[in-house]
Amino acid sequence: MAGRAFRFGVVAAPQGGAKQWRDLAVRAEEQGFSTLLTPDNLHFAAPTVSLAIAASVTTSLRVGTFVLASPLRTPRAAAWDAHSLSSMTEGRFELGLGTGLPVMKDQAAELGLSYESAGGRLRQISDTIDHVRKLDGDAHTPVMIAAGGPKARELAGQKADIAALAGGAFVTRDETAERVAEVRAAAGSRADDIEFSMNLFVVGDADMPEWVKGFVGADRATLVERDSLALLPGSPQQMVDELQRRRDAFGTSYVTVNSVFMDDLAPVVAQLTGK
Repeated sequence: MAGRAFRFGVVAAPQGGAKQWRDLAVRAEEQGFSTLLTPDNLHFAAPTVSLAIAASVTTSLRVGTFVLASPLRTPRAAAWDAHSLSSMTEGRFELGLGTGLPVMKDQAAELGLSYESAGGRLRQISDTIDHVRKLDGDAHTPVMIAAGGPKARELAGQKADIAALAGGAFVTRDETAERVAEVRAAAGSRADDIEFSMNLFVVGDADMPEWVKGFVGADRATLVERDSLALLPGSPQQMVDELQRRRDAFGTSYVTVNSVFMDDLAPVVAQLTGK
């Protein structure tokens, strides 16, 4: 399944003020990362504002959502934001979409929006993409779908440019291969056009920060024991070799990582980007 060139993204929430956020964007670009991605949560700055600022202080860095939660906007409003960012960044925006974490039910209520069923939230994603395509005209905003469940994988195959393989830290290698196959089957003739993405929770051999342990729900020993694909341990060369093995097995060429580990991954980015 090898063939698509590697690229890398940094996932970060703009929590430290405007200067820290601008500096992070510049550093990501200097280290060779392709994208700076930000989550969608009412406790953080709005993605649209944050990503516009990041794009304004960089020249080649792409920006994107990781991911825009369907319960927090109507599809038309989400498409308006996405098309606006695509236009104002001159095509450097990538729209990541997902159904949102369970906490989004309360956040949707804060915004006066209804919280749809799982199927309803997927329909919101589909409708958002349709609205974006209408607004884009001859342009094309790349769309990523967080493909955590079977229906999300089916939708990713039908409409996404990028399929993010979601589902937790303990999805096995066999299960990952099966999930990629599901997306490709749903994509039909456009299967080879889909870029597959994998998110890393932990990089290198240093101790995991406590908040990462809490988010993942496991310590390093457990991740190692269960051969977690959320972990990329070892030396830079060992990490390079492992990512190449994963691309050969699953076709995953777009690798994202939390900003706390961006310096650890930077040597790998330098060696693999574009190859």
